[in-house]
Amino acid sequence: MSAGRLRSPILPGSAIGVLGSGQLGRMFAIAARRMGYRVHTYSPDQDTPTGQVADLEVTAPYDDLDAVRQFASRVSAVTFEFENVPAETAAAAAECAPVRPSGHVLHIAQHRLREKTFLANAGLPVTPFRRIGSFADLEAAGLQLGLPAVLKTAGFGYDGKGQYTIRAGSELSVAWKYVGESEAVLESFIDFDREVSIVAARSERGNFVHFGVVENRHHNHILDITIAPACVSSSVLRDAVEIAREVLEKLDVVGVLCVEFFLCKDGSLLINELAPRPHNSGHFTFDANVTSQFEQQLRAVCGLPFGSVQQLAPASMANILGDMWQEGEPDWAAAASAPNVKLHLYGKLEARPGRKMGHLTALAATPEQALKDVQAARRLLAGQSNAHSF
Repeated sequence: MSAGRLRSPILPGSAIGVLGSGQLGRMFAIAARRMGYRVHTYSPDQDTPTGQVADLEVTAPYDDLDAVRQFASRVSAVTFEFENVPAETAAAAAECAPVRPSGHVLHIAQHRLREKTFLANAGLPVTPFRRIGSFADLEAAGLQLGLPAVLKTAGFGYDGKGQYTIRAGSELSVAWKYVGESEAVLESFIDFDREVSIVAARSERGNFVHFGVVENRHHNHILDITIAPACVSSSVLRDAVEIAREVLEKLDVVGVLCVEFFLCKDGSLLINELAPRPHNSGHFTFDANVTSQFEQQLRAVCGLPFGSVQQLAPASMANILGDMWQEGEPDWAAAASAPNVKLHLYGKLEARPGRKMGHLTALAATPEQALKDVQAARRLLAGQSNAHSF
């Protein structure tokens, strides 16, 4: 089968392949099966979050390109659920089925230096940065950008992994060792007001939809809370949407992509990073929107018209990390007592500190109330008695 342009929609009953098998693939598979599609997932692991709800779970290494081709030959299209799938894997799949978004998008977004260089060359607002190939480069860049600054590995980093904040010149050597003395990116430290993001989708025909600007709060570099919609000015909303539209157009994205921003104190936006797939900050859409980010991904991949992105109620999402299990099994019944809070668990077999095991989403009359309710539900989950009643 040619991996070129889709000539006609891929209709329900067809099989869609997912490279990767985590929670994003799981929620994609739920959305796809609800619309009558079959889902095949491919990863080196078994009994995975995606595999538990997919029609077929293929367990094989990403670098087994013959196995990848065989997998892709059995589906009508291929997508991916995290960007650390090797670009060679996407290229092998593309020999047998359309891959959406393309391996080109994956290649850029999975490597910080390529991503930031692409954005800068496209004239998009990005954090000032320098390529670091040696300790001498780091010393020179530290002088050029000034300290504090953040040193990040060039590739395969997420949830704050592979980065070190340098606050003084005496920390340069420690930071260089921390990133493995390998290719890295030094970024200016941004004294931002808030972190926000926008999840958007683009079709093969260039149609564009988005889920609005949301506020993200992190703990230990991991997303902790999302508030939707974010309390931002109309000009910030307009700028974020236009930047996101330009990113998806310049990358020729067919699928879903999240743009993460620093909202600076003067109201300007700087792109922090891109995620060319559904994103943790868009999980609220599963409950709060007419069409979720996962269904939009499916619609884009299959060449179907986009569904409405209307948000039915303000929402807030709180991650559930493996730390919650340190004192024993969480109190699921207590959390379920919140009538306006939805529980999502990912089916992961082992709870580890910092590992995303699930999330809670609260719907309420205002974003502020949704935030209070989701935090209260999470405290109940942890067995804390100071959560208010719903």
